[in-house]
Amino acid sequence: MNSNERRGADKASLRIVYMGTPEFAVEPLRRLVEDGYNVVGVVTMPDKPAGRGHKIQYSAVKQYALAQGLPLLQPEKLKDEGFLRSLREWKADLQIVVAFRMLPEVVWGMPRLGTFNLHASLLPQYRGAAPINWAVINGETETGVTTFFLKHEIDTGEIIRQKHVPIADTDNVGSVHDKLMTLGGELVIETVDAILNGEANTVPQERMKVEGELKPAPKIFKETCRIDWNCPVKRVYDFIRGLSPYPAAWTEMSGQDGETVVVKIFESEKLFETHRLLPGTVVTDGKKWLKVAVPDGYVSILSLQLPGKKRLRTDEFLRGYRIVDGCVFR
Repeated sequence: MNSNERRGADKASLRIVYMGTPEFAVEPLRRLVEDGYNVVGVVTMPDKPAGRGHKIQYSAVKQYALAQGLPLLQPEKLKDEGFLRSLREWKADLQIVVAFRMLPEVVWGMPRLGTFNLHASLLPQYRGAAPINWAVINGETETGVTTFFLKHEIDTGEIIRQKHVPIADTDNVGSVHDKLMTLGGELVIETVDAILNGEANTVPQERMKVEGELKPAPKIFKETCRIDWNCPVKRVYDFIRGLSPYPAAWTEMSGQDGETVVVKIFESEKLFETHRLLPGTVVTDGKKWLKVAVPDGYVSILSLQLPGKKRLRTDEFLRGYRIVDGCVFR
């Protein structure tokens, strides 16, 4: 048997259980299935109602698993005996976790080869729930994906493999997400092969070279997304693209009826100019452009959205909504 035949036999015999929920987790699963790995089951979040009609919505991973005819579990609680019994029946040799939930040891310790996680940062930097957002918000010029074996403390296990990718100054979270999603699919395959071949030479995170302090990536809430116009141009620009297209940076302004209106901002440009305006002051021709004063210049707004309305380019927005020159965003 040559090396390719042996690898194919190993792929077919290695029993993999895959755990994930959002779109980001679909690409690694797709790669495993299409490359002939033996995925014996998939675990994803329970279905939940979404939208105005509260229609039941399947996770992206569930939709893919159903399309491929893969066995599926959707536990409410990960320590539930019924779930644990069903999980054991799959007799996994290896578990792979991508954008799922924090697992109890009774789950991650189950397979003989362990459980590894794909994380969307270059660990140990950006441990937490929103690593892509925070890397862009903080103006990083590079990020990547990491695979590591799970242990008790979240995102702290020994690193197996990493892949790097640049972040362009014009990237937003959406474009970086898509780059990392593709890269993550590649890295999961490489990691499984390394484990199969006995080449998963892990490195403790405390031995990884890190420049500067460790930066966290905590979960993002609505108030997290509020723009602080007292920050410099570059900081506000990075903040907006670090939350675009979702969940979106926002600010408040006085509406046409005098009430306070929340405005989401998706795209902007940096304008470094000297002025004496208070931060947050709006400067506009009322027709095509709108810029907001910050201490070292202006942030030019390119696309924005009012509650209940669709996202518009600034010139489209100004044709239907009057913003007074000199008003203040807060």
